[in-house]
Amino acid sequence: MKKSERIFLLLMFMLSLNIILCASACAYIDPSTTTFIIQAVAGVAVAVGAVFSIWWRRAKKKVQKTLGIDENANKTKEADIIEDDDED
Repeated sequence: MKKSERIFLLLMFMLSLNIILCASACAYIDPSTTTFIIQAVAGVAVAVGAVFSIWWRRAKKKVQKTLGIDENANKTKEADIIEDDDED
């Protein structure tokens, strides 16, 4: 191994150690940043819930179609009410 390669590897090793073993930062998180993080988490939760709901309905419909189950079999339909306001 050449001397320049050894120096390069030593520098890379030292840089890696510096990144891995660096001290923790003492930083201030602004309240607006916290609010933004909460909104982002809530948005992700709502999106995941919507995707799951759509997936569940599609899966349920597919299973019902496969098994021949009619979802509206026991439902009764109300008669249409027609009102005539003509007074002759």
